[in-house]
Amino acid sequence: MEKIFIFDTTLRDGEQSPGASMEIRQKVEIAKQLAKLGVDVIEAGFPMTSEGDFEAVRSIAREVNGPIICGLARAVSSDIERAWEALKDAARPRIHTFISTSDIQIKHQLKKTQEEVIQIAKDMVSKAKEYTADVEFSPMDATRTDPEFLYKILETVIEVGATTLNIPDTVGYAIPEEFGRLIANIKKNVRGIDTVVISVHCHNDLGLSTANSLAAVANGCRQVECTINGIGERAGNAALEEVVMAINTRKDLFGITCGIDTTQIYKISRLVSRATGMIVQPNKAIVGVNAFAHESGIHQDGMLKEKTTFEIMTPESIGLKESRLVLGKLSGRHAFKSRLQEMGYELNDEELNRAFVIFKKMADKKREITDSDLEAIVSDELQTIKETYQLEKVQIICGTPGITPVATVSLKNQKGEIIENTASGDGPIDAIGKAIETIINIPLRLVDFSVQAVDGGKDAAGEVNIHLESGKRLFSGRGTDTDIVVASAKAFVHAANKMMG
Repeated sequence: MEKIFIFDTTLRDGEQSPGASMEIRQKVEIAKQLAKLGVDVIEAGFPMTSEGDFEAVRSIAREVNGPIICGLARAVSSDIERAWEALKDAARPRIHTFISTSDIQIKHQLKKTQEEVIQIAKDMVSKAKEYTADVEFSPMDATRTDPEFLYKILETVIEVGATTLNIPDTVGYAIPEEFGRLIANIKKNVRGIDTVVISVHCHNDLGLSTANSLAAVANGCRQVECTINGIGERAGNAALEEVVMAINTRKDLFGITCGIDTTQIYKISRLVSRATGMIVQPNKAIVGVNAFAHESGIHQDGMLKEKTTFEIMTPESIGLKESRLVLGKLSGRHAFKSRLQEMGYELNDEELNRAFVIFKKMADKKREITDSDLEAIVSDELQTIKETYQLEKVQIICGTPGITPVATVSLKNQKGEIIENTASGDGPIDAIGKAIETIINIPLRLVDFSVQAVDGGKDAAGEVNIHLESGKRLFSGRGTDTDIVVASAKAFVHAANKMMG
């Protein structure tokens, strides 16, 4: 199969998202993860725009190995010189220069003639070639550029040594069929086009950036410029994860491959989200929290029988552990029973019917039913939890770094005996868990911990919910107290009693 090159511009165009500014350290960390992801090109920044951007590009050029490291520059001598100064230590540097080519941009932004624009493009690509053999050229606003003028300027920069021609849909104006036709016409009408790589850079103003990019690929483009989570100027750019997974999932249609390690996708999605402060919307394709979540009873039934009935790719393929069957008012009996079995409950038909009725009533009132809710349904409605242990006392010693957290826990057993144990841990909650683990003599693994205020005010009680794993079974515990440490200990004991039962 032919290879498609993935050009990531998260650190340049992605950072142009309002409020998405990143520190140099964060950019280097993301660039290293992009290299691990396997992108072919990292556009590290726009060195002329600020001292910080210059330093970020230079740091990435020096520290990140593998991908081509690219810097953006206007078709201006000083920009190209500044870009090279930042890039010169890279093992594989690329200068990416651009100039507007649409009539509306030439008239209102540049205030020049088409002939002047062609000469500038020619001179600046030639200048970039003095520094590096790898030069990319972009005719900005290409999708609103007169086609004959576009062909002419592309031929000109090919003649002076441009190696990649990027066709940007700068304002997200194109429709997929139209954009694919533009790429096909460029291949047909531009002399020398077979000697260079055709690239595309699509914006998402009409929600079509990924569709346009894929239409371009289908028509001969061999580099796609994109960003993690689709962030970028205005409505953003084509999302790397969408482009890559579409190509991987539909190899039958595209007949091409890329060098991306898709199992790294989810990790870098969260890394970029944290660095920029831009939350990934729940229904975002590929990396949204709902992308591999199923609530419909029909979908859940299909997933339990054969996952490919409702999933065209696996969560493992992007670095997630597994799909989620979300229990809510649309869920069916099959999914309900399956989740209870995973939690270690085997109910007979009568018990299951009673529990399912209670579940449906609860689901009408709550958006999502948690494992703790299911525990409550089974424990409170169908079973009596025997209190093998009661919490008598918990005391914690912890503080600033250097002070090892230590917990002393006292439990009363059914005989009325007080059993006490002291343990240290990575934090006060971990220490409590280890102390209780020793007392009950059952291995415990904390897999989930959450705390929330029961009501308002400075003396509000806090509710702690935990999930403990023992063997292959999952047990939830709940504890409430004005002291969160005490509430946590109560939650551990609650879960432990369920285990003992």
